[in-house]
Amino acid sequence: MTPDLLPTFAPWFDLAGLAVFAASGALAAARRAQTMVTLAFFALITGVGGGTVRDLLIGAPVFWVHDSRAPAVCLTVALVIWATPEKWWRGAALDWFDAVGLAAYAVYGAAKALRFGVPPLPAALMGVVTACVGGVIRDVLAGEPSIIMRPELYVTAAALAAALFVVLTLLGLPMIGAALIAVLAGFALRAAAMRFRLALPAYRGRR
Repeated sequence: MTPDLLPTFAPWFDLAGLAVFAASGALAAARRAQTMVTLAFFALITGVGGGTVRDLLIGAPVFWVHDSRAPAVCLTVALVIWATPEKWWRGAALDWFDAVGLAAYAVYGAAKALRFGVPPLPAALMGVVTACVGGVIRDVLAGEPSIIMRPELYVTAAALAAALFVVLTLLGLPMIGAALIAVLAGFALRAAAMRFRLALPAYRGRR
């Protein structure tokens, strides 16, 4: 495998993250018995929110404005959720898909930042932004406590995936290999957090 294979796989990382986050946005609206238009809006803003902020910060063309696949995926996901029974979307299945999307999107965001000449540390942070900001926007619009304000390991899993990808790339590992390892590591941490209720220590103030 050679470094130039990553651009071949990168769109799939991007679309996987988009679909999962769009689903979480559409479900946030569906659980409040909103209209199809609202589901579509939530799906779009959740799916593309993180990538939009990333592109604006690194000086890249905003991806979904120039690639119709991105909004098409978001709107299709919203339509599928609108047309299917509510019982299909109950339980923890979406949380597991979200864990995959979180790790994949973090790696994709870091990889894109590196391609645009962003230094390693900011590039890793762009991966976190890509993976997490859409969920923050969704929660704010839905009036829910933001995912980043919860004690469970969520942002930490995105940070692990993005940082590990950047480090492995700097060490000379082929980018596709670094991406796969980083996605697996981020997913594993998020999965462990969900399974065992892992959380970082909370601030306790001065004693």
